[in-house]
Amino acid sequence: MSTYDSSSGDAVRRSRGQAENGSIRRDDNQTNMREMTQRNEDIERIKAAVISHVQTHLNEALERALTDSMQSLSTNTQTHTDQKGSTNNRHKPDQEKVFIARCSLLDELFEISHIRTIYNMFIAALFLFIMSTLAVDYIDQGRLVLNFDLFYYAFGQLSTVIWAWTVMLAYTLLGPFHILRVWAGGYHSSHWRTCVSAGSALTLCAAQMSMLGIFPVYVVLHYQLPPASRFIIILEQIRFVMKSYSFIRETAHAVLKNTAQKDEPLRYPSLSSYLYFLFCPTLIYREIYPRNPYIRWNYVGMNFLKILASLFYLYFILVRLCIPVFRNKSNQPFSTRTLILALFHAAFPGMLMLMLGFYAFLHCWLNAFAEMLRFADRMFYKDWWNSTSFANYYRTWNIVVHDWLYYYCYRDFLRLSGYKLRSVATLSVFAVSAVVHEYAFTMGFGFFYPVMFCTFAGIGVVFNFAMNDKRKSPVWNIIMWVCLFIGQGIHVCLYCLEWYAQIHCPRTGTSFWELVTPRSWTCGYQ
Repeated sequence: MSTYDSSSGDAVRRSRGQAENGSIRRDDNQTNMREMTQRNEDIERIKAAVISHVQTHLNEALERALTDSMQSLSTNTQTHTDQKGSTNNRHKPDQEKVFIARCSLLDELFEISHIRTIYNMFIAALFLFIMSTLAVDYIDQGRLVLNFDLFYYAFGQLSTVIWAWTVMLAYTLLGPFHILRVWAGGYHSSHWRTCVSAGSALTLCAAQMSMLGIFPVYVVLHYQLPPASRFIIILEQIRFVMKSYSFIRETAHAVLKNTAQKDEPLRYPSLSSYLYFLFCPTLIYREIYPRNPYIRWNYVGMNFLKILASLFYLYFILVRLCIPVFRNKSNQPFSTRTLILALFHAAFPGMLMLMLGFYAFLHCWLNAFAEMLRFADRMFYKDWWNSTSFANYYRTWNIVVHDWLYYYCYRDFLRLSGYKLRSVATLSVFAVSAVVHEYAFTMGFGFFYPVMFCTFAGIGVVFNFAMNDKRKSPVWNIIMWVCLFIGQGIHVCLYCLEWYAQIHCPRTGTSFWELVTPRSWTCGYQ
């Protein structure tokens, strides 16, 4: 009996153990199945993300490769044409600028950690400037203070700037548009086309000269605006002139080429397309531009924040590196030794100003407006920092202005000369650029000192022909950077000296020679 009970108990325990082991195995199998299913789902998600990421980069790489290939093909074609001695095919009248969707170069470079580190170094330098200013203020005044009186002075009378800019914008939008519209209607419906064209041209020239020529100068001089406010008015004046000229050129050409079909009105650009052109970051008018599907408002906000940070950066450069050197509190004349030391001292802050101007305007400002307007072609500059020649530097530093000068100055001059005088056409572009730069600096600072004109029309021309595209060695890139440092040092040094000379030795008359003679040449600082 006991033997039977013990054997039956063992059987029951074995059966229970087998049942428990079976349930454990089933649980383990279910757990393994769930883990395998979850793993497969994770793998599929990772695979989809990797494929999407790779596809995006492949598309971008393919687009860049195609763009570079087309540019290389165009360059090779032009070179082959030059070797044959045929210049007529290189600058064809029907070759127009083509806008395509592409990102700015720095946006792509900043995705590389090594390049991003260089960007972070500039931010660290800004914090060093801030700490240096705070330390000096604490030592001198016994308290921590950031005095922004320079900002308040430079951007004074902003209300005057706003209403003057509004007047210029209203005229630029409505004036050329309606004058050309009236001319286009009268040109095709009248038998006196020459008279209609001459009358419209005279009216347009008078309006342009009054509203975009005399009016901004009157506002700057009559209200005695401070420097930054002056530059806003003058640079916007130049921008409106270039924008309206492009609209006039492109529209007039289209009107002359096209004729109205029977029972159909003459096709004319819409006011909305012209308004869009006035704010989009290009100086070449088109009725349609490539557009992005949506707006990245966080990208817009970050760009405006970077512009504000760049202004503070400029403030600290002036306060810490420029004003203490050139203020000349002792009122002693600058000796030759002091002047040379000051010139080389100004090279570093001058180069920082150049980099800040490039980054704040050509990258942040233009990209912010391009993003708000969904303007897709973001090639506002190329890799000018890799240039081994000044000819390439001038072409790649500011693509927006370069395109305008190429299509409306250089190419038009070639047309008039029968595509024969390329060197003279290049000199004419430098002359226009030099005059406009000197005009902007003269009106902005309030005195005439032709440093900018001489560097553009003199030294710039020499470097353009001496350091041409045949220079390919990296040594020439070093030489270019050395020249940029020295050139910026000359600009900062001479303009700062003249600014304080105008304060220490104000003009005593209003004669022509009194106005055009730099005060720093004769000021004795007595």
